Amino acid sequence: MREPVDLRRQRILAAVRTRGTARVRDLADELQVSVVTVRRDVEELTREGRLRRGHGVVRSTLPAEEAAAEVSAVAGDRGAAGDRVAVVVPVRHSYLNETLHGARTVLEEAGLRVALHLAPQASGAERPLVERALAAGADGLLIAPRWRGRAEEEADHEWLAALGVPTVLMERRPWRGSALHALDSVCSDHWYGAQLAVEHLVGLGHRRILFATRHDSPTARSLRAAFSGIAGEHPLVERWAWALIAPEAGADGPYSADETAELPALMRGLGATAVVLHGDVDALMVVQRMAEEAVRVPEDCSVVAYDDVVAGLGSPPLTAVSPPKTEVGRLAADLLLQRLSEAPGARPARRVELLPRLMVRGSTAPPTY
Repeated sequence: MREPVDLRRQRILAAVRTRGTARVRDLADELQVSVVTVRRDVEELTREGRLRRGHGVVRSTLPAEEAAAEVSAVAGDRGAAGDRVAVVVPVRHSYLNETLHGARTVLEEAGLRVALHLAPQASGAERPLVERALAAGADGLLIAPRWRGRAEEEADHEWLAALGVPTVLMERRPWRGSALHALDSVCSDHWYGAQLAVEHLVGLGHRRILFATRHDSPTARSLRAAFSGIAGEHPLVERWAWALIAPEAGADGPYSADETAELPALMRGLGATAVVLHGDVDALMVVQRMAEEAVRVPEDCSVVAYDDVVAGLGSPPLTAVSPPKTEVGRLAADLLLQRLSEAPGARPARRVELLPRLMVRGSTAPPTY
């Protein structure tokens, strides 16, 4: 039976508002309709002021928080009383949009009611949201806590481990011996992602590499450790350094002067011919600063971004390590579905790691020295 037009357009709206942007071809594949049909729907939704069109791309007209609330309401209207599955992610965290979409697709295909909860940028913000979701009747939980530092993470261990409902961590890896060690989790193997970046640059002939990461997430901490270990032990890396990609963040921790220096100056001091930058938006801003100082990419310096959310939109498009964001959400939802269908303790906890890919674009080339 053909899907009603109104329902199909609602699904298009929900998909775009979950991710912020979506390609017309991807929407057609997901809805299993022709590209022409999706374009027709998008044109109508654009006339109504509910979407914005670009070249092959559709954008939401709502701010991220309002869009997420609407998506949550649409999902909730289809279910029974109570929140069957609660999903808790940080607000303004574009990296997790694709993960959220992957999880939501699996859960809704299984006929489950989904309630999205956005945690504000404050320590301990996830706990009250989870408690309210459980009080409302949630039977399971998918969660990606913000965890800007180890102390924040440790503060959440005890209550998360004692929830009493099936829970799966997304893009978070519990450390060994912690209360969450036996919790199901699905995440990207960021060590492997760091290795992809280093080997790509070394293979092009680069021997002096600067690494710069964010400071405020478990991924940033994992990447710093990975880059330090891989570059420090690599026989072909002559010199390397790590710094904060946003120097002003140095106030949040004990960093050296070099670790909070402006990246172009640090690159010159190191003699770096390549940089690896986490994440995409900061990487694009660094490339702009480099251009202002007459540093050409990739002629004078090769650039690899880490996240691949908007890296391909740069000028030049940035080579990027692309974690399997959507697949992390899908597998996390699959794990949760299995837990919801079986007796507690029926099988051991599972910790799944998925390998990122390297998307080679125009920002990397052999050094010219």
